[in-house]
Amino acid sequence: MTLKIAVDTDSPTAPYEQLRAQISEQARTGALPVGYKLPTVRGLADELGLAPNTVAKAYRALEGDGVIETRGRHGTFVAPAGDEAQRRAAAAAALYATEARRLGLTKVGARAAIEEALRAAYED
Repeated sequence: MTLKIAVDTDSPTAPYEQLRAQISEQARTGALPVGYKLPTVRGLADELGLAPNTVAKAYRALEGDGVIETRGRHGTFVAPAGDEAQRRAAAAAALYATEARRLGLTKVGARAAIEEALRAAYED
């Protein structure tokens, strides 16, 4: 297994977000298995031609999402993120459902809004 990252400098998406999204997707699909050791911040920055702060920002976001975990001097590893990701998605869905009801949307209207949001989020 190898980390495969391609950063498009012409993309309107920030490099750290491209990095975050690609690592997250590879971890989610199993292309990077749980326990896979990621390169150091400096090592990945050098490899990709990015500033170390850019990679560090992506790693912090991934750690916040529960996708990776840092084990001190031992390194950064892909975490068993399924439970955390599912828990956070369920919490976000509950907040959405409460807000949709408060706004007076019907179940059909609330579903239509979420379907449109999902379509927009997953169109790339």
